[in-house]
Amino acid sequence: MYETHAITTDNEAGIATGWLPGRLSERGRETAGDLGRRRSGGGLAAIYVSDLERAVETVRIAFEHDAGHAIPVLVDARLRECNYGRLNGMPRERLDTERAAHVDEPWPGGESYRDAVDRTASFLDTLVETFDERRVLVVAHSANKVALDHLLRGADLAEELRRPMEWQPGWEYLVPREWPRSTSGR
Repeated sequence: MYETHAITTDNEAGIATGWLPGRLSERGRETAGDLGRRRSGGGLAAIYVSDLERAVETVRIAFEHDAGHAIPVLVDARLRECNYGRLNGMPRERLDTERAAHVDEPWPGGESYRDAVDRTASFLDTLVETFDERRVLVVAHSANKVALDHLLRGADLAEELRRPMEWQPGWEYLVPREWPRSTSGR
């Protein structure tokens, strides 16, 4: 199961946070609670979360009521948003118009979306090795959602980056038994 972090003050201000920590807004704290209610009792083997503060804060709020159930929460830097380098914190409008140009070309001082896909693929390798055939929740960012659609559903990376992300209350993915797949096509 995949969820993006809850709404941040940057989201509300039209800022693309990138690798900056970010903080949940008041509405974000409410939606984090919604996430917890939505995903509680789902037989989770683990929760993986990006190490960026807005994702960690989302999980902390979402599952604070489940503290006694001992679902392991594993923080993983490979689940970070795309690094926009010197443009971390740019206006969201700029990100929306330029992101498809950075499939393979890194952002100035940052990384390309292909780099974010490779990080996500490496994460999937670990996920399968550790929790094969078990249900896990991943809480991360829009770049990881695009990467999962590309890696697991065969979506064209450039096309996914051209269209706006349509938020919904989570997505479900099935990692195929033959994972890891060859690095060609990643």
